[in-house]
Amino acid sequence: MSTNQALIDFQNIRVMRGSKPVLDDFTLRISSNEHVAILGPNGCGKSTLIKTITRECYPINREESSMKILGNDHWNVFELRTMLGIESNDLISECTGQALGRDAVLSGFFSSANIFSNHIVEPAQRKLADAALERLQIAHLAKRPVREMSSGEVRRILIARALVHQPKALLFDEPSNSLDVFARHTVRQTMSQLARSGVGIILVTHDLGDIIPDIERVVLMSNGKIVADGSKQEMLKPERLKELFGIEVEIAHKNGHYHTW
Repeated sequence: MSTNQALIDFQNIRVMRGSKPVLDDFTLRISSNEHVAILGPNGCGKSTLIKTITRECYPINREESSMKILGNDHWNVFELRTMLGIESNDLISECTGQALGRDAVLSGFFSSANIFSNHIVEPAQRKLADAALERLQIAHLAKRPVREMSSGEVRRILIARALVHQPKALLFDEPSNSLDVFARHTVRQTMSQLARSGVGIILVTHDLGDIIPDIERVVLMSNGKIVADGSKQEMLKPERLKELFGIEVEIAHKNGHYHTW
């Protein structure tokens, strides 16, 4: 593991949803420049982990627990959101209204889903939004309503939104959900390009196909706990995935990509 500053450093945290612990005695450290996949079945606590990183969920205060993000245990949430870029399924439903592509990207500066009358967009912010659109080769979507875009185009708009404030790391939440074969390929190519540019990446998924060749480390999650953590080659083995998902699997591996059936 890299010795650089930790992006997240969670030690023995417990996060409740109602009366149920969803993350329980959960310990995870990820350095700011790492490319890490967190793999697990639906319902294992992956979404709660993302919400804990973004400070939408908070762990119980316990003496044996600690939680730091980029070295700090106290954050202004709006300041933290300028340090992390989030591409999540929750944003899909929020950004499918009247917003134009550029406005959806600009909304990343305001933690919203569109640009509203109370928002003042500075010229420098507009320039950064256009640069993010160009970087993802979707400048042609700047004036198109999000509701008229394909699922793949919306995903790329949301990645541009996550990048617009030049964050220290990107969090991807099930990035290929509801995408066709071409759109999945495009989004995964985009993730690889970002990884190679030096941006830290945390990928949360249940789909091995999302684990791009640039991912170096895989963390396996089950029932709110980490059950294994190591190199991609060590973690993505049939016997480990059988235990994780409860089903016999075969794995194909080609050019750094993994697939199961």
